[in-house]
Amino acid sequence: MRILYLTRSDSVHDQRFMQTLAESEHQAFVWRLYSGDAPLPEGITEIKWSGIENGLQAWNQHFALKELQKAIDFCQPDLIHAGPLHDLAFLASKTKFPNILSMSWGFDLMHDVKVDKLAEQRARFALQRSNGLITDAECSADVAVSLGFDREKTFIFPWGVDLAHFDPQKAKAAGKTLREELGWQDKTVLLCLRSWEPDYAVDVLLSAFENAVDSNPDLRLLLLNDGSLHESFMKILQKESLKDKVYLGGRVPNDDLIKYYGAADIYVTPSHVDGSSVSLMEALACGLPVIASDIPANLEWVKPEYNGWIFPDGAVEALSDIILTCQVKQNLVENARRTAETKADWQKNKQTLLAAYQQLVPKEE
Repeated sequence: MRILYLTRSDSVHDQRFMQTLAESEHQAFVWRLYSGDAPLPEGITEIKWSGIENGLQAWNQHFALKELQKAIDFCQPDLIHAGPLHDLAFLASKTKFPNILSMSWGFDLMHDVKVDKLAEQRARFALQRSNGLITDAECSADVAVSLGFDREKTFIFPWGVDLAHFDPQKAKAAGKTLREELGWQDKTVLLCLRSWEPDYAVDVLLSAFENAVDSNPDLRLLLLNDGSLHESFMKILQKESLKDKVYLGGRVPNDDLIKYYGAADIYVTPSHVDGSSVSLMEALACGLPVIASDIPANLEWVKPEYNGWIFPDGAVEALSDIILTCQVKQNLVENARRTAETKADWQKNKQTLLAAYQQLVPKEE
């Protein structure tokens, strides 16, 4: 089978999907919407073009559509795998290609279609012309159904993580040195990897942590990533009350994250909007109990007093209270890992992807 994989640029998820394709019996091609170079697994053919910047707009849509049609004419795919819904799947649908497997990336269904009428219209258009839909969470599938898609044509599976790499013992060994370097051996260490963007609510965590550390000066925070809120966050982090309490790690390659998971006691994901968060899955895989906002996607992973704690989305005081009162017990650590083994094993979950391909284009007899 010849499969054309359409994506915006490059991410951990893209690499994982393409690697799965490269290891399969299928002949795979990739076409990226955005300009720029990205790594390519051996066995995947990239169809190069100039790309666009700043997203799919009315003024560049015709150009992108024309270039995509050239790519389709070149590789003659049996199936197009395309997402997010409101740009790549929409664009694929505009070509009138007859066999499209659309893929939601979480935010397109959980946020964009709810706040942007054009995004909703494009998503509806793509779903109406899709033979199947991949999504990483039940809540995303529910939104697709509300937009008119057939639930029976939906393939639901988390993108998953590498459980052999994100392992509790490996993580603790990798994180031990970092804790020692920081002098945090006897502290309670929180970790957050979410981007410094409004939807991820890192500001909620910073306010809650500031309140909590005032009552418990032995609290510490590992804060990674960056984003458009950098300047405002740095003003908060320069406060005397937070001095020496927060470590800023910036953007870290995915393979290097294990030492931060290993150096932490608890992972925090305060997002206002999300799909199945890969960092949440990685944290669980490393045996970290999770404090999570009560948005639908998080509730599919975090169960209070089983593998973590839940607080009302945006509630600073409630989050602060949990930070001060939660206790990391061995059963929570074991249940965190068990949750990852049960639901987040990419080696198992990728079989659903391959099954989707086969279901949409059965083998010739």
